[in-house]
Amino acid sequence: MRKDTIIVVAGPTAVGKTRYAIEVAKAFHGEIVSCDSMQLYRYMDIGSAKPTAEERKQVKHYLVDEIDPRTPFSVAEYQGLARKAIDHIFCKGMTPVIAGGTGLYLNSLLYEMDFSQAPSTPELRKQLEAEANTYGALYLHEKLKQLDTAAAERIHPNNVKKVIRAIEGASSGNHIGDFRNCKEKCKNYHPILIGLTRNRQELYGRINDRVDALVEQGLFDEVKDLMSMGLTESDISMKGIGYKEIIGYLQGLYDLPSAIELIKKNTRHLAKRQLTWFRRYEDMHWFNLSEYDTDEIATEEIIKWLKNK
Repeated sequence: MRKDTIIVVAGPTAVGKTRYAIEVAKAFHGEIVSCDSMQLYRYMDIGSAKPTAEERKQVKHYLVDEIDPRTPFSVAEYQGLARKAIDHIFCKGMTPVIAGGTGLYLNSLLYEMDFSQAPSTPELRKQLEAEANTYGALYLHEKLKQLDTAAAERIHPNNVKKVIRAIEGASSGNHIGDFRNCKEKCKNYHPILIGLTRNRQELYGRINDRVDALVEQGLFDEVKDLMSMGLTESDISMKGIGYKEIIGYLQGLYDLPSAIELIKKNTRHLAKRQLTWFRRYEDMHWFNLSEYDTDEIATEEIIKWLKNK
């Protein structure tokens, strides 16, 4: 492999990325950089399905437990931290393995996404924040809809911080959507992309089983603890699947079985969106893990394929 090679292990939630990324890292003298928008938050251990302490002992992980969930965090900040981690791994003479399912985060590493062009105007931001406080989140979201319909469709009205950033971008002609559709590849790295998938029925079964396991591990108590720290549904970190649904349950919007089923349904929908996103990468080499008798056989095939790259 070239010295500037990074190995990407991507795929939908619950497909088994952590296990396979660890095996790939061990085979190629690597360390893992998380590409997951939830695992980087501290205190959110269960709902984000973070690598266990034992897994992190096997291979060093970066961008796990890095950010306080009460602190706003953007893809631009992720890009900076991830590139710093990748350079650090290169300096150690090791191979960075990027593992996760957050497509926009991965885009920020694979493509030239220059966030410095996204404007940050204190005056406009203060004005928009004041409008949100006075007229409400829906008023601000309607304003975004007039400026950038595509962004308004992607961003939930309650995510006021992201709505404001999108309005700032659209106001100057730098639509957030432009960052999502960039085509120029980043020249800093030579990426080798691995996509993991499973047959739909098997994947959905794994998702349902994982949700049941997370509930058993104490997911509801984790959300209660986070809320006792002052976190609410308006915090970006609490909009993750498994957190927002439990907040709804605690607010009396539905009963316990309905909350659990809603988490499962929303996670299945997330997996579908993730697969759609990752299938856009023409250089992604896919492994359908359902086609192998055991995880060990699948691991051998993946490593064999990588050694020929």
